[in-house]
Amino acid sequence: MPAITVENPLELPRVVMALTTDRPRRVKSITTAPRGLEGEGFPVRRAFAGIDLADLDPFVHLDQMGEIDYGPGEPKGTPWHPHRGFETVTYMIEGTFLHQDSIGGGGMIQNGATQWMTAGAGILHIERPPDALIDSGGLFHGIQLWVNLPARLKMTNPRYQDIEAESVSLLTNENGDAIIRVIAGTLGDAAGPGSTHTPITIVHVSLSPGGQLALPWNPAYNALTYVLAGQGTVGLDRHAIGEGQMAVHVDGDFLVLSANEAQDSRTQAFEVLILGGEPIREPVAHYGPFVMNTKAELQQAFEDYQAGRLGQIPADHI
Repeated sequence: MPAITVENPLELPRVVMALTTDRPRRVKSITTAPRGLEGEGFPVRRAFAGIDLADLDPFVHLDQMGEIDYGPGEPKGTPWHPHRGFETVTYMIEGTFLHQDSIGGGGMIQNGATQWMTAGAGILHIERPPDALIDSGGLFHGIQLWVNLPARLKMTNPRYQDIEAESVSLLTNENGDAIIRVIAGTLGDAAGPGSTHTPITIVHVSLSPGGQLALPWNPAYNALTYVLAGQGTVGLDRHAIGEGQMAVHVDGDFLVLSANEAQDSRTQAFEVLILGGEPIREPVAHYGPFVMNTKAELQQAFEDYQAGRLGQIPADHI
C-alpha cells in the first residue's frame, strides 16, 4: 500500500500519549460495508451502510473505491455531475485519478494524495483514470468521503484543494508500531494540510502486525474507524474487526486499536482510516448529488442545475 510512508517510524514525532485520567472510548457497533458499483461501473464498498445518521454527523457518505487490479481497458471513472451543499474528499492510496471541475480546479490524484473539493453553492466535476492507466490497467484503491456543511455555509463559494502526499503530517506511537498520517484536522500538536469548513480530523494509520495504538481523540468529536485492509481489534474489549468493516466509538478521550500478529498475504499491516468531527446537529435532506437541509432546498438545487446555475463544463474538458 504505497500511501506516503517512512522506512523507520521511530524517526517520526510521537503522538501525544493519553493521560491516566483519560477514558478509552467504547465500541458501540461494528458493521460490514456492502459492495456496489459507482459512476461508470467501478466497484465500491458503502462504508456507512447500516449506521445511525446521528453517529455519522458531520459525515454523509463514504465509499472505499477498490482495491482492484484492473486489466487493460478496464479502469472506469465518473461522468460529469453536479454537487451542492457539502465537501468531497478523494484520497488515493494506490493508483491514479484525474479530476476536473467547473471552477478551474483539476489535476492528478495519486499514491497518497488527496483532492478536496468544496461544492458549496454548486459545482460540476468529473473524475476518471488517465488514458495511460486505461491502456495498461493496474491497481486502484482509494476512498471518497462526503463532509456535510452547516446551513450557514451551504451556499459558500466552491473551492478546490490539491493536497500532495508529502504534505501530510506523519507521526508514530511510542513503540514505533504505527505510521499515522494526519490528512486534515489536528492530532495533538500535528496538523493536517486539508483546510476544512466543518471541524474534522482524518487520519490513515498503518499498524504493524502485533502492534497496539492508543490514539487521543477530541472528546467533542464523533469517532469512526474503517478497515481498509488487514485484521485487528478495536476497543479495550478487543472487538474483532477486519477489511470492509466500520467501528463506531463513543464516550471517551482516546481510541484503542491493535493489529493481529498474522495478516493475510495482501497486506503487511493493519490499515485503518479514522474519522471524526464536530456534529452539526441540523436536519439533513440528501438526494443524489445534493446534501441540503430541506426538501425545498433539494428541489431548488435540481432546478438550478437544470438551468445551468451550478456551473458549465469547460471547453477543454477531459
